[in-house]
Amino acid sequence: ILFSGLVGTPQGSRQFGRLRTPFPMSVKHFYLLVLLSGLAASGLLPVSGLRVETSGEVEAVNGTDVWLKCTFQSSSPITPATLTVSWSFRPIGPGREESVFYYHERPYPPPDGRFYKRATWAGDIMGRDASIVVRKVKFTYNGTFSCQVKNPPDVHGPAGEVKLTVVTTASFSEIIMLAAAIGGAIVLMVILLVIIMSIRRCREKRQEEEGAEELPRRQRKDPTVW
Repeated sequence: ILFSGLVGTPQGSRQFGRLRTPFPMSVKHFYLLVLLSGLAASGLLPVSGLRVETSGEVEAVNGTDVWLKCTFQSSSPITPATLTVSWSFRPIGPGREESVFYYHERPYPPPDGRFYKRATWAGDIMGRDASIVVRKVKFTYNGTFSCQVKNPPDVHGPAGEVKLTVVTTASFSEIIMLAAAIGGAIVLMVILLVIIMSIRRCREKRQEEEGAEELPRRQRKDPTVW
């Protein structure tokens, strides 16, 4: 009887409809989600995104300094008061991930650990550069360095990674580049030396010619002198 009375009245019909058919509200949410997704895909709705780029793979000779490049692009204006940069290191072998460097309005080098007094800031926030320099690298630095940048409200995005390989000697390509640089410097010095010698030789020849012309003039000046 209660059921039939509930269905028989208009108010009862509306209550029954709300109890038995919760789908219209879900469908509205679904349509709204599809609409927002379409706007985002078309570019009409701004979506925050932060892209980080690194040098990928770097090779350095044991005991030398290495520059770890990290640049970023943000859909939000650069705000130095809130932007943060976090560098971390994950070794190749067994070992835990550890902090390398932190930046928030100013550089914060590591207070301890394997990178203590080894990591220095080499970036420019307004230039979208978050690079660092690791000094006097060791074989224990073989591993992956991660660069994480956050520029609120743009805080989502994958970290950039740099794989560092520390070697005993330079690779063949680096040796060729070094030899080319040294050879170019030697050639440049030889060219400069030849130019200097040529200029000096021209000056001496000119002075000799001027002296040869001056002697007959002196002899013709006083013909009475024997």
